Amino acid sequence: MQATNKPFTLLAIRLSALGDAAMTIPVIREMLAANPQLEIVLVTNQRWLALGEGISRLHLVGADVKGRHKGVPGLFRLFREIRQAYRIHAVADLHGVLRARILRTFFALSGKKIAVIDKGRAGKKALTRPDHKIFQPQKTTVQRYRDVFAQLGVGGITVSPIRNSSLAASMLQVTGSKEPGQRWVGIAPFATYREKMYPLAKMEAVMNVLSTDANTRVFLFGGGPGEIQQLAALAEDNPNTVCVAGKFSLSEELAMMEQLDVMVSMDSANMHLASLRGTAVVSVWGATHPYAGFMGYGQPAANAVQISLACRPCSVFGNKPCYRGDHACMEWLEPMQVVERVRAVLLES
Repeated sequence: MQATNKPFTLLAIRLSALGDAAMTIPVIREMLAANPQLEIVLVTNQRWLALGEGISRLHLVGADVKGRHKGVPGLFRLFREIRQAYRIHAVADLHGVLRARILRTFFALSGKKIAVIDKGRAGKKALTRPDHKIFQPQKTTVQRYRDVFAQLGVGGITVSPIRNSSLAASMLQVTGSKEPGQRWVGIAPFATYREKMYPLAKMEAVMNVLSTDANTRVFLFGGGPGEIQQLAALAEDNPNTVCVAGKFSLSEELAMMEQLDVMVSMDSANMHLASLRGTAVVSVWGATHPYAGFMGYGQPAANAVQISLACRPCSVFGNKPCYRGDHACMEWLEPMQVVERVRAVLLES
């Protein structure tokens, strides 16, 4: 590409959420690997900056959208801060929401070329409607990100996941050392919406079986304070299970996920965080479906545990109530289906 034959700085916008921001990182690494003269400035939620730490020619800008960068005046301030710090040649809007539209407009008015993500809403609507579904896989979010860069003439090449972290001494006090031949299994049982979450009692059954497998330790990951308390209570009842939820920073949590042999998660941020570090993920799907394009980066379709129902998927993001009222997509999914998939992944590794 002509633009990358000489120094070329591209602004990428992906403000939230955590899982979607995590999916930008492998794509950005693909672009940087293929274009030695390219530099990328990623503006994202200031809490997610650890996602891109240590990547050469990637510059991270934290957006404080609830404080300093709130509203149109705040986004104009963010625009000025970026413009003063970097010489931006073009803008890749990987988000397509109102904040991103406002921010990219400031750059467009200053003469910068803009490319915007196509979210494929029509295809996703046909996939998730109650009647007359068109049950076909949609383009993945990762590919949609690649397409935005392609609009700007930037192509990428395949790169290996980042796998170079070790656990700090303070972390080992929580996790203990990994013994030779030992398998570490992570479980992240929570999701933003109930429709995406496997019932906790069923996931506890998965945990109980896996923790009794020879040479296996289970680590519980979570989010909010209420979730952490529940996970801590589960771990107390099982001596071979450790709750790491709430004990590590995001960068430390990524390092921890890198040590896992397999992660068990919902269609959630934890699936994408583990995928970012090249860890195998067994994902559990209910109201949502991999066909909507949100499977973890590099994860095979076989690692998605789900059951076939005519109503699935009923939403793209899991934010719509179950119109059946019984959450059959999760309630009918047996814990041993998850266990068996995890064991198969461990045998393959």
